[in-house]
Amino acid sequence: MPETLLDPATLGDLLRVASAVDYHRWEEQIRRTGGCSDPIHLTGWTIHKDKTTGQTLHHYSTESEPGGRLRVACGNRRASRCPSCAWTYAGDTYHLIRAGLAGDDRRDIPATVRDHPRVFATLTAPSFGPVHNRPDHGTCRCGTRHAPDAPKLGTALDPSTYDYAGAVLFNNHAGQLWQRFTNRLRREIAARAGLTQRELKEAARLSYGKVAEFQKRGAVHFHAVIRLDGPDGPSTPPPSWATVQLLADAIRATAAHSYTSVSVPAAADQPARTFRWGTQLDVRPVKAFGDGSDITEQAVASYVAKYATKAAENTGSIDSPIHCRACRGTGRSRRYDRVGSALSRCTTCDGTGLREDLDRLEVTDHARRLMAACTQLQPLYPDRQLARWAHMLGFRGHFSSKSRRYSTTLGALRQARADYRAAQEQAALGLEDAEPDTVLVLADWQYAGHGHTPGESVLAATIARNLQLNRETAREALRDQLADEREC
Repeated sequence: MPETLLDPATLGDLLRVASAVDYHRWEEQIRRTGGCSDPIHLTGWTIHKDKTTGQTLHHYSTESEPGGRLRVACGNRRASRCPSCAWTYAGDTYHLIRAGLAGDDRRDIPATVRDHPRVFATLTAPSFGPVHNRPDHGTCRCGTRHAPDAPKLGTALDPSTYDYAGAVLFNNHAGQLWQRFTNRLRREIAARAGLTQRELKEAARLSYGKVAEFQKRGAVHFHAVIRLDGPDGPSTPPPSWATVQLLADAIRATAAHSYTSVSVPAAADQPARTFRWGTQLDVRPVKAFGDGSDITEQAVASYVAKYATKAAENTGSIDSPIHCRACRGTGRSRRYDRVGSALSRCTTCDGTGLREDLDRLEVTDHARRLMAACTQLQPLYPDRQLARWAHMLGFRGHFSSKSRRYSTTLGALRQARADYRAAQEQAALGLEDAEPDTVLVLADWQYAGHGHTPGESVLAATIARNLQLNRETAREALRDQLADEREC
């Protein structure tokens, strides 16, 4: 692969950073962020004092740092924004999902959770018109056998008849549809067990962890790990009637039930719609590692973690909002007209609800049509905030979520990492033996900006690649070691 040539300005800035006397300290900061693409800059100080004697045990100030700033990771989950922080987020999601499948003693989730009924279900969107695809047998409807990376995949065969409005409205209501699905699923499980819903709460609990994924056509669908526990969650065994088959049958019945739907009223030229899940429903039992199955605990956790860092940009859209900030995408001014009570047109965006012209965006034509449908539908459904979520093709829900008792939380995982790093810092400062109640910590931090200069971006990307290579090398070494141990 040929190397990319740097423009003179970027090259000059790179040489300036690399030749600075404090470059090694800057490099250390970037390594500590994992090679973050858009680090947060902080200025300030912190002091550790002995409460009894008043002695200063440690003092730190950013005045001695490169540029007088401390750089910390941005924490963005999107791989398109910051691959290194997204890698950390994916790792947290992996441990969260796997803990609910295999257990984790550190987070009070027993290994016996493996014996609970659990399945991996995929709920898809309905059809909004024929699109270019790669069927398992034969060719696309257009008569072509597309390559796996063909740009036409997922785009409409006939854009003039494709239901772009229906597609973005489905995305916009997908979160509500999932909520109705989980509510109905509890009823289906209770009916198959011969129990009332109240009796079901006393006998079993439904838990899940899910992630949203955008298909090539721009429609969102959900991958979910669904599990049946005892009444108190993963720490209690499920009742004898709770089986994988019962859970799978209940999921299929729920997805097809008329209650599992969301109705959207008619508006102007738009007909009334009722959204349900698509006919492509996949429900598979999750097996333990090493039994020869493809749907193992590790595989499912890896799959969910992979899509937790992606969004609509994988369909040809962009990863940042395009709505007008003055009117929040409504196209209407927040101030009242002088002559009436109706809101006036926003002067910032001239009533379009956008701060950018869709025709100038570097997006695919299919994504542009979906985004345009969001802005056109905004006046008809003002409470749905379609223009505000146009860059997400109308989807406004959480990309990854879980029920309360499924497993640990992302917050708990982040806190464990923060505590570990704090212990490392105390050891480096020689404060590991000090009692926590005897040390007073004073601090003052201020936000001072974010990001890199052009030359810093190139160097940070190199650091991130080196860190990734080291991780992959260590992972392969561990994999080989485990394989050797199994052979012995």
